[in-house]
Amino acid sequence: MISSVSKMAQIIDLFSAGESSLSNKQIAEKLNIPISSVHHFLKTMCKENILMQDRDRKYRLGWRILEWSNKVMYHQDINTEVAPIVAKLVNRFKGSVHVGMFDQGEVRFIFKAISPHSDVIPTYIGMTRFPAHATSIGKVLLAYNPSFLPAVAQKGMPAYTENTITDMDVLKKELLIIRQQGYAISNCENETDTFGIAAPIKSYNGQVVAALNFVSDVNYFKGSNYQSILNEVIRSAQNVSREIGYITINY
Repeated sequence: MISSVSKMAQIIDLFSAGESSLSNKQIAEKLNIPISSVHHFLKTMCKENILMQDRDRKYRLGWRILEWSNKVMYHQDINTEVAPIVAKLVNRFKGSVHVGMFDQGEVRFIFKAISPHSDVIPTYIGMTRFPAHATSIGKVLLAYNPSFLPAVAQKGMPAYTENTITDMDVLKKELLIIRQQGYAISNCENETDTFGIAAPIKSYNGQVVAALNFVSDVNYFKGSNYQSILNEVIRSAQNVSREIGYITINY
């Protein structure tokens, strides 16, 4: 039993941003075990939704992994951990802060904070879902987790405003830029009068498991506010990452 759990953990560890899908043969070669033995584990893991097969019969991480990830984030007292970190954002600037995670082609919020005297954005923890392709948080999660893209394609990429990206190739080009610069923006892409900036939240091993954003009226970001808000969003996301165990090692 212990050996089986260990082997399944090794299989999960093989998947990365660079290799989001693997064949039975590739997994067997990487673990140096017979294909027949690997097939037994893969069949069980697919049955439990830990893995799933795509059209090419290759294996990808399944929705059960996301559910576990969500539970880890929920079990940590997210309000206690995040609220002090984003206090500077919500006290200095006028808008709303969210922490969100990917859920079957959409973004689900697990934290929200609102600036005093700010207009209330109708979002609700654990209930409100937004399309990943049309939000700053969603685009961050897609940029660092290419394996999420099939779920977006399957759900569809409808236009919510004239600025919404509805073409997968166009989206992929923007995701490359997001990875290079380390943050994403949503310029009136989900709603016609809102602008958002999001930065990645990383787990202990550097995987992007969530994202933090600041959203406000598009006109509020004009002038000097933009760069100041951007810097504070990135700083806040980095600090949240440290709180959940991500440590940058400098050599």
